[in-house]
Amino acid sequence: MANVREILAQNLKENRRRLGITQGELAERANLSTHYLAMIEIARKFPTADVLDRLAASLSINPHELFSVDISPKRAMEQLQQSILENLDTAMENALDKAIEKRCGYCSGVDTKNEIPPKKS
Repeated sequence: MANVREILAQNLKENRRRLGITQGELAERANLSTHYLAMIEIARKFPTADVLDRLAASLSINPHELFSVDISPKRAMEQLQQSILENLDTAMENALDKAIEKRCGYCSGVDTKNEIPPKKS
């Protein structure tokens, strides 16, 4: 389950993208620095109530909508896709590591981090 910072970050990004505006444009509308807005969108910072009000007004939504946890079918699919991609990356890394270990098991005295042994004829 996502924490409140992650929920805010996701909803902020979704609503900004729905309007088709950049972080810089939203930051300007809400009278914030782009850096600070970016930190909120990656869940590193948490804004004050005043900033939340300004962000919601800039996005033309009610402040409580920044904390909505309703999962739309589109969002659920995006989360599933992200999870699958992360799992594939991990599986590929593990498979590659095993293949390298197996290949270098034929090595004798070769620095396997810097050299790959020649193929056996």
